[in-house]
This record gives sequence, structure tokens and C-alpha cells, in this order.
Amino acid sequence: MKTNFWKDKRVCVTGGAGFLGSAIASKLRGLGCGELIIPRSRDFDLRINESIKRLYVETSPQIVIHLAAVSHSNRSNKDPYSTFDHSLRTLENALDCSKNKVEQFIYFSSSMVYGNFNEKNVDEETLCNPLGIYGALKFSGEKLVIGYNQVFDLPYTIIRPSALYGERCISRRVGQIFIENAIQNKPIVTDGDGSDKLDFTYIDDFVEGMVKIVENENSENETFNLTYGESQSLEKMIDILRVKFPDVKINHYPKDKLMPDRGTLSIAKAKRLLNYDPKWPLEEGFVKYIEWYKGLFFSDSESKEKL
Repeated sequence: MKTNFWKDKRVCVTGGAGFLGSAIASKLRGLGCGELIIPRSRDFDLRINESIKRLYVETSPQIVIHLAAVSHSNRSNKDPYSTFDHSLRTLENALDCSKNKVEQFIYFSSSMVYGNFNEKNVDEETLCNPLGIYGALKFSGEKLVIGYNQVFDLPYTIIRPSALYGERCISRRVGQIFIENAIQNKPIVTDGDGSDKLDFTYIDDFVEGMVKIVENENSENETFNLTYGESQSLEKMIDILRVKFPDVKINHYPKDKLMPDRGTLSIAKAKRLLNYDPKWPLEEGFVKYIEWYKGLFFSDSESKEKL
């Protein structure tokens, strides 16, 4: 970490109230970030260009970490109009207001831009062929970010995460759903036979990678896979859960045709250019998440009983 790097930085995190945003914000506060800007929806509607202009006038951010978007593929496919409005529209407005003002614009894309993984590992040069609305919008967002760099010389970094999990995640991702069902003695439901693999990434590793992206000039105008770098099957995640919940039952359903076959994302580029070094394999990170979620769930249940 660079000494005093963050002291005078003004960082805007759009979508900062969500799982990723809150984790990033917490980390930046701990690093002594000079000014952390998290626009609240009641004050700034990011779908409206004038609202973002007012935000920038009031705060003058140097770095924008753009998270504001619909974060679920199923929700995107069911309601594409709203997804476009809350994802690509907010991105275009943020880019338009960032040109000629912002030192670095960081865009959160997704491993879903690759579509079906046709190789054992995919790297940043792999041809992108997304399935469905969510992946298409994420890939469109990447092209829009690059276009603003080409036209307005706006410095950017594009990040492609995969299967994020960890403490504070209550946004209905697969790990949370598995844990919650196990706690309530409900069957765990998988789309497919459980053999599908994902590059599960613990939130602490991802946030450390984010810090390296901001601090390192090698990240400018680059795209990075930012994952653990080793895929594991849903069945493996369930096996870890069984240690804590040995009686858990599994129901398998047909796989959604719009859910691509995925696997490992190569993180060789992030290691080489950023010295990115993830520490948390699924066997360790998921156990931490299970214990945290159990504490949250039972604490919340006790509170409801007292009401």
C-alpha cells in the first residue's frame, strides 16, 4: 500500500449501499480515504443526468467506482426495461458527467460477458458471447466505457468478477440461499445436477484487488478478471455446508437455458500487473460466511420473537 495515497482522495461509490459497495466503502474508510462519497437514492437519482451533474458539482470526485446496476441475471431477463434503466442508463449518465473531470472511472462488469466457457480457463482476451439480457447489458457497458475513453480520453478500468460471497451479502446470491435454506431445514435447490462450476470469490480478496487497481497505474485503461482464479462446483459448496448441516437435503431441477456453462477465470494478468494475490479458497471463505450468516439469522429471529 502506498503511504498516504488515500489521504487526499475523493472517491465516489455509486451503488454504495449494496453488498459490494458497503465492503469497498468500509475498506476505503480503514485506509484513511480523504472523502468518501456514497450518493443516496433519496438525494440523487442516478438515472437522471442533471442529478449526477449536481452530485459532481457538490463533491468533485477524482475516482468513480460505478456499482449502480441490477445485479441479478434472472431479474434482468424478467424485467429488461427496468434493468436497462437502472444499469445502462445510470452508466451512461455517470460517464457523461465524468468526462474531462474524473481521474479514473472503474466499471463493474461480470464474468457473464463470456457466455459459455469453451475453454478450461478464460482470460481477458477470450471472445465474449453473452447470453440473455444481463450479460448483454454488462458487455454493452464495457463497450460504452471504452468508447468514452476513445472519444474523451476518460481513464478507465473494467473489472470482471465472479460468484462473489462473504459477510454482509444478503442480496440473494447462491451461497446465501444455500445457507438460509439449510438453517431453516429447507431443501437446497440447484439448477442442474450440481456439477456446474463457478469461480467463487471471497469478498475480502475482491476488495483487496480493488485497492490495488486504484493504487496501481498499470490498471489504467485495462480490463481485469478479479476472482479467486480456481472454479469449484456447486456440489463442493454443498459439501462444505454439510459439515455444519449434515441433514441438509438437495433438490435438483433442470438448468436454466440462459445460464451459461462457466468455470475458472484466469487471473494471470491481475497477478502480473497488479500483484493481485487472493488468499481465500472456498473451503475457508465459505465457512466464515456460514458462521457470520448463522449469527445474523438467529440474532434477527430472536429480535422478531421479542416484538
